[in-house]
Amino acid sequence: MLTEPVNFLDVNFDGFNFEAVKDVLRQATSESPYRYVVTPNVDHVVLLHRQPSLMNSWASADLCVCDSQILRMLARLRGVKLELVRGSDLCQALFDDLIHPGDTIAVVGGSSVAVAKLRTMYPAIRVVHHEPPMGLRTNAEARTKAAEFVASSNARFTLIAVGSPQQEMIAHEVRQHPSARGFGLCIGAGLDFVTGSQKRAPRFLQSVGLEWAYRLAGSPRRLWKRYLVEGLRIIPIFLRWAPS
Repeated sequence: MLTEPVNFLDVNFDGFNFEAVKDVLRQATSESPYRYVVTPNVDHVVLLHRQPSLMNSWASADLCVCDSQILRMLARLRGVKLELVRGSDLCQALFDDLIHPGDTIAVVGGSSVAVAKLRTMYPAIRVVHHEPPMGLRTNAEARTKAAEFVASSNARFTLIAVGSPQQEMIAHEVRQHPSARGFGLCIGAGLDFVTGSQKRAPRFLQSVGLEWAYRLAGSPRRLWKRYLVEGLRIIPIFLRWAPS
């Protein structure tokens, strides 16, 4: 495991491997001062380079770990070692290993159907849910209400599942509440994987950086622009980047 943060493509990644991140989460309680983790992938890095004003939501996180085999491979070409900690795996590990019976889990976003299924799958866990409106990125009032919900939930873990950059913005805003407790995770579609409404790529495809291709094949109309247009913007970012 690395011990010092490393900069790659102007994002500071912490040197924690998967098990070390789990150890950090394991120590969280509903009384712990609020902390949050972000898991940047290619989409996030492209977004941050296009709109640097968003960087603070990622930079202020207590843990920032790499969620992309592609980023990890690119980093190796520059002699930078990144630990791979997939957000979806981390979300699953919460329910497999870290959440205790009686814990309160707050969910921001996700569908009411997914939350109902989560409650059925894990009846010993108390799940509280806030479903914010669409357009969170430009709706400061709605983001504030979501952050207030998290701060008042007394949850051990908060799963923020409203997509980027909205989820990171909310996670950052929760920190402004002195009463906020527990640990926040920006999980994207992680809840869908836990409840089985979406399938993960086979491990082999994940290991060679092709999970994106598996997802694209499953939802081409929804994801083609994300992966085949926006995602390719990482190449000029990588070619221009020079370590400071």
